[in-house]
Amino acid sequence: MAGEVRSRFSNLTCEFANFCQMAYPGQMGTMNISLPVSLKSFVDEQVTQRGYGSSSEYVRELIRKDQDRQHLRALLLAGAASEPSSAADTIYFDTLRKTLRKRTGQRRQG
Repeated sequence: MAGEVRSRFSNLTCEFANFCQMAYPGQMGTMNISLPVSLKSFVDEQVTQRGYGSSSEYVRELIRKDQDRQHLRALLLAGAASEPSSAADTIYFDTLRKTLRKRTGQRRQG
């Protein structure tokens, strides 16, 4: 029985490694971090409560979200630094609404 469990665990480990290789082309690296007990407990709770497979999966998700946040921030800063191309007035928004209605096939109600 113990051998069967080990074999199944080994198969799952291999399947997960294959999935990671497909999801993240190239070689996966390893990083060890030290956390205070309170933070480790928090991570463990998040893994359990939110359905993550491991603490590594949880940390990868946090890193991806931080990358997205940084990318969005860079876009916002670039937009704020750029010159406006046209005024965002009533005419602009009316034209935008008409364009969207045409694309979705909706007609103005009213």
